[in-house]
Amino acid sequence: MKRTTHAKYAAAALAGTTVLAACGTETVGTGTEDVSTIADTSWVPRKVTVDGKDYVLPEKGARRHAHIDFKPGAAEPDVGGGKSGGSVGCNSIGADVDIQGDTVKVSDLAMTLIGCGGALGRFEEKFVGVFDNDLEAELKGPPGNRTLTLTSPQNDTITLREEKAPALKGTRWSLGEIAYLTLTRNNTVTGSLGCNTFTGRAVVKDGTIEFGRLATTRMMCEGPVMKAERELAEILSGKVAYQQERDSLKITKGPGQSVTAHVK
Repeated sequence: MKRTTHAKYAAAALAGTTVLAACGTETVGTGTEDVSTIADTSWVPRKVTVDGKDYVLPEKGARRHAHIDFKPGAAEPDVGGGKSGGSVGCNSIGADVDIQGDTVKVSDLAMTLIGCGGALGRFEEKFVGVFDNDLEAELKGPPGNRTLTLTSPQNDTITLREEKAPALKGTRWSLGEIAYLTLTRNNTVTGSLGCNTFTGRAVVKDGTIEFGRLATTRMMCEGPVMKAERELAEILSGKVAYQQERDSLKITKGPGQSVTAHVK
């Protein structure tokens, strides 16, 4: 994101001020596991503790969208916000991150300008105030179910949980209000095209899914629905490429022919 305004994060940011704050003071961490591994996964912020008071990420909808990724490195010159960051459910957050031992140094933090009120706005304000620092990191728990605690020089903390990506097979991937598909472990697929349901063969291999001929029901729906159904059926035919990122699944048939599914 391009740099626009430099400012300390404050309540005014929730009304639409871009955030670009300075670094904190370096600390020495005492994490129990290799902190560099936090760059290998996404993290869901669950709680921020400031001056002994806990602020918990609210709303189920916000939790579905909330994630923080750590990608060490700096942004290009004159660009505010690096590749690290994500969202706590409202604004997009970008920052530079440097991992040194058990210290996660967050700097050049920038945000989008959405005004977020209520509990979510308060949580975001507290999160950013702690996150934009040199943070002592501690990892606990088994792989796939780890907890990451980040502690600021002021002893305020952010608690994040490791986000486990949904399995490609066995997950119901939503393609809209009604349409969906589920890939099974025995190389079949079931779902709905929006009007008619379908079953068929689907073999996943090397970043591709090869769909066999889909057997569908023969219901007739309104014209726009049937048109969308035919377009979706065309994409879900033959060999297609797929890309899974967190809880989204993009299926591409060819130029201009793709659909992105999500986990609801």
